[in-house]
Amino acid sequence: MLLRISRGILLAGFAVVILTPLLLVAATSLKPSAGFYADPLGLPSRLYTGNFRELFTGQPVWTYFRNSVAVTLSSVLLELALAGMIAFGIIRSGKRFGRGMYALFTVGMAIPAQVNMLPIYSLVQKLGLTNSLAGLVAVTVSLLLPLSVFMLAGFMRTLPKEILEAGSIDGAGEWMLLLRITVPLSAPYLAATAAFLFVIVWNDLLFPMLLLSGKGKLTLPLAMLQFRGEFVANYTMLMTGVVVTTLPMIVVYVFLQKYFISGALAGSLKG
Repeated sequence: MLLRISRGILLAGFAVVILTPLLLVAATSLKPSAGFYADPLGLPSRLYTGNFRELFTGQPVWTYFRNSVAVTLSSVLLELALAGMIAFGIIRSGKRFGRGMYALFTVGMAIPAQVNMLPIYSLVQKLGLTNSLAGLVAVTVSLLLPLSVFMLAGFMRTLPKEILEAGSIDGAGEWMLLLRITVPLSAPYLAATAAFLFVIVWNDLLFPMLLLSGKGKLTLPLAMLQFRGEFVANYTMLMTGVVVTTLPMIVVYVFLQKYFISGALAGSLKG
C-alpha cells in the first residue's frame, strides 16, 4: 500500500514537472505583450488570439511550415527506405559480416554530428547545395542513418527466421522477402522508428541554421529565431510559434501511436 502511494506521488510529481513548462508556453501564447510583462507566470485573464493572427499575417508561416514538412517527410521516408534495406542486409548476411556491419553503424552513433559541421558544410558547398532543402535532406539522412540502422536491425532480428526460410524455400528472392514479408511484419517497428525520426528532424535547428540562409527556405524552428533580438525578445510571439510548431508533432505522434498499437496487436493475433 505504501509502495503504491509512493509510486503515485512520484508519478504525479513527474507529471507536474513535465506539464508545467507546456502550460506556461500555452498560457504565454494567449497573452498580449503587456499582460505577459505584467504577470509572466500567471494565467491569462482572457484568451487573446491576436498573437496567432499576427503570426500568420505578419510572417510567411505557411512557407516555413511547407519547408519543414518537405524536409521532414523526405528525410523520414528516405531514412526508412535506406535503413530498412541496410538492416535487412545485415540480418540476412553471415554472422561475421552482419555483426561487423552492425558494429560499424553502432560506432557511427558515437560520433557527434557537431564535430563534422565544418567538413559537412565544405562538402555541401562544393556540391552547390547550400541554401537548398535538398542539401539539408541529404545531410539529415546521412547523419541519422547509423541510428536508424541500429534501431531497425535490432527490431528485425526479433522476426521469426522460419518465415524467411519458408519464403526462400518457396522461391522468393531477397527483394521479395524484404517487400512482401519483412516490411509488413516490421510495420509497427517502422512506425515507431518514423515517430522517433520525425521528432528529431522536425525540431532540428543546428543544420538548418548551418545550411539555410534565404528567408524563403527557413524551417519553422529556424524561423522562430526571428522573434529573438539582440537585446530583447518578443516572448509572446516566440511562444506562439512554439505552440504552432509543436501541434504537428502531437498529431503525428498520436497517429503513429495508434498505428503502432494496432500493428502490434495484429501481429500477436496472427501468432
